[in-house]
Amino acid sequence: MVSARWRKKEMIYLVEDDNSIRELVIYTLQTTGFEAKGFACAKDFWNEMKKEEPSLVLLDIMLPDEDGLSILRKLRDSGHTSRLPVIMLTAKGTEYDKVIGLDSGADDYIPKPFGMMELISRVKALLRRTEPERRAGIRTLGSIAVNLDKHTVTVNGDPVALTYKEFELLCYLMENEGIVLTRDQLLSKIWGYDFDGETRTVDVHIRTLRQKLGGASGYIETIRGVGYKMEEIS
Repeated sequence: MVSARWRKKEMIYLVEDDNSIRELVIYTLQTTGFEAKGFACAKDFWNEMKKEEPSLVLLDIMLPDEDGLSILRKLRDSGHTSRLPVIMLTAKGTEYDKVIGLDSGADDYIPKPFGMMELISRVKALLRRTEPERRAGIRTLGSIAVNLDKHTVTVNGDPVALTYKEFELLCYLMENEGIVLTRDQLLSKIWGYDFDGETRTVDVHIRTLRQKLGGASGYIETIRGVGYKMEEIS
């Protein structure tokens, strides 16, 4: 997964089944300095989430395969996306619907029809509000919290002392949450392409990393004969 931390432009995801609205919003975002991708259904959105983490999500409530509130709850229930900024878009404009969306974890709520200038203003305002935390480089997965700038790791709030390689290994596994990484991939990324050591080096570091993570060690899964993947245990 590509982390939002390493992009120059903010990436915005839009989940909207109305083709005309989706195309207009994506065009407007792209012409106002953002990167943007649109999805007509939840399935396409979840597939892309496995590859790249956006800076913000615009989420329609009424979708053909999975409603927006369900998507929102899943985002909030996952440690990796629990703080991802989300703006709900919906034709339902009653106070009850707004309250349900906000209570489910939405950061903002825009009823349809809406103007493009208002939408861009809301997006920029939300990104400004969440900028300190995003710039701090804080990444979470379940009970694990990593501060990329300070090179610190905590599990359930308790500090965990890692070596430089262990820290890099943990960050790379978290960036690729749910994706199986081979030992060769891990060697190349963490130790470099010209590393002469054996793939057993990866196994040794994984073992010590698990020991130090304690109760969160189960997030790292061994894929026999292939490598490792990291994901939150449901």
